[in-house]
Amino acid sequence: MDLAYIPSPSTGVIHLGPIPLRGYAFCIIIGVFVAVWLGNKRWIARGGTAGTVADIAVWAVPFGLVGGRLYHVITDYQLYFSEGENWVDAFKIWEGGLGIWGAIALGAVGAWIGCRRRGISLPVYADVIAPGIAFAQAIGRWGNWFNQELYGKPTDVPWALKITEGTNREAGLYHPTFLYESLWNVAVGFLVIWADRRFKLGHGRAFALYVAAYCSGRVWTEALRVDEAHHILGLRLNVWTAIFVGLAAVVYLIVSPRFRPGREEIVEPRAAEKAAEKTDAVEGAGTDATTEAADAAGTADRAGDPEDRAAGSEDEAAGPEDETRETEGDGAGHGAGSAAKS
Repeated sequence: MDLAYIPSPSTGVIHLGPIPLRGYAFCIIIGVFVAVWLGNKRWIARGGTAGTVADIAVWAVPFGLVGGRLYHVITDYQLYFSEGENWVDAFKIWEGGLGIWGAIALGAVGAWIGCRRRGISLPVYADVIAPGIAFAQAIGRWGNWFNQELYGKPTDVPWALKITEGTNREAGLYHPTFLYESLWNVAVGFLVIWADRRFKLGHGRAFALYVAAYCSGRVWTEALRVDEAHHILGLRLNVWTAIFVGLAAVVYLIVSPRFRPGREEIVEPRAAEKAAEKTDAVEGAGTDATTEAADAAGTADRAGDPEDRAAGSEDEAAGPEDETRETEGDGAGHGAGSAAKS
């Protein structure tokens, strides 16, 4: 008798009248929301304007969904194009099946388009959004729980995942690899946030750290899975992908500081230009006001007080009379002197 395990939901769909509400889709949507919300906060902290991350995400998210689905369908084509399979199922994204490698690759193309439209560098945007992507993946993995997929080998650990009988699956207790990867992604998100604050990562290095850390965890969680997959030299295809992509990210982390050291000071040039123009306008207005005040003070000094002006006029009027008296006095003195001499 199994005393402890993680139960699987009896269904991944809740019908609201004729409208089906799918747990897998909900997890994807919530993950995208969290990534954009956190990215927006980080973008503003770096000096960008609110709403820029969401505007670029409008391009990145659809591209990412298409890329993720394409990768899954191409690498697991036998699920859709083998004999007895219905190729139309390849379009049923709500039933699960998104490859993170394709999602990131094609999502980057969409982000690049959005960045170019706003004059923003893609590496800067990638650094800002990196931890949000990790958290979005952590939430999205719970969509696999709703669909009873992405589980590992049979086990009897207390946290085993109970899987019920269904198409391409057998009932039993298995390693909850979806949970392992979800927790790993949460740790990766916090690691990137800490490292970015501690070392001021720039020029795409925060994103490279996310990729390297995620791939290191994906190698061991992928090795636990027992679902059908292509193998190369005894290893699952996704294990090889994680190894090569992770190594490339590590190389970039080591090499890039030599060519592009430091961190970008301006993340959104247009926003910085507008801020500079606004500052210049405020300073210009302050200078004009100071000049006007000085001119007004000078005018007031020149005008002076009315009483002072009156006193000055009296002094000017008295001046000629005093000169006349002095002249008369001088004449009398000369006359008296002449009489004495005589």
